[in-house]
Formats: sequence, C-alpha cells, structure tokens
Amino acid sequence: MTTIAEFTVTTNRGEPLDLSGKLGTVLLVVNTASKCGFTPQYDGLEKLYQQYKDQGFEVLGFPCNQFGAQEPGNADEIAEFCKVNFGVTFPLMAKIDVNGPGASPLYDWMKSEKKGLMGSTSIKWNFTKFLIGRDGRVVKRYGPTDSPATIAKDIEALL
Repeated sequence: MTTIAEFTVTTNRGEPLDLSGKLGTVLLVVNTASKCGFTPQYDGLEKLYQQYKDQGFEVLGFPCNQFGAQEPGNADEIAEFCKVNFGVTFPLMAKIDVNGPGASPLYDWMKSEKKGLMGSTSIKWNFTKFLIGRDGRVVKRYGPTDSPATIAKDIEALL
C-alpha cells in the first residue's frame, strides 16, 4: 500500500525532501500558479497554515506552468511573489508538471488515489488540492473552485 512516505520531491531551493518525514502530519498539497484567477487562494492557504500548523498541519505548494502558462517565473521569482503579495510562509516546492509524461510521481499517485469529476485522473487547472491524513494516505481531492476556508472542517477532523 502506497503512502506519501514513498515519495521524494524537490524544494524550491533545489534540495530533495523525503516525504516520509511528513508522516504524522496532515498535509494539503496544492498545484499553484502566480498569474491565475485563483492566485488569491494563496491568502487562504496561508491562513489555514497559520491556524493549524502548531497542531501538525502543513501546506505544500507545487508551482505548475501547465495551465495557460500562468506560472512562468523561476523558483526565486515565485517565492518572492508569494511572500510579498500573500505573506506565504508555507513550503514551496520546485516547479513541476502535474499531467502528462513528465508528471510528478507524487501527483500521478494522488490522482489515482482520488479521482476528479466523472472519474477523471487528470488535474484540470491550478489550485487543485489534495488532503493527506497523518497516515500518509489521500483523504480527499478538492477542485480549484473549492476555497481554502471550506477545507478547514476536513482538516480539523484529521488533527
């Protein structure tokens, strides 16, 4: 049985991050973009992070440029944009693909665990969110239109 512990991702500083160290933490994994209509969700994601981080919750942001080329910057530009405009302090990862042959193995796994509308496995747009329980398993998938505030009750149930 696969869990998030099976994966290693790359931080926005280019360092490997072994996700086995996240077992025991409730995670919200989000594909993000700085030039998207949903970009203001960074604010809500940061609020969730601040509200629950001391209880064992973390947001992991994965910038992605696959949807309308809405994440064109490099790692430093993305991090600066998020900090200056939304006060983001939660961890940002290296830019990834979430669909197609170059998709992140983490995303391929999460998509297979919790399918989207009508059983679709592909990510349809920026700010699709996956909630991961303390056991490292995918609990729920949220679409781009699901605001971070509406996810709070599900996070609380896992803490």
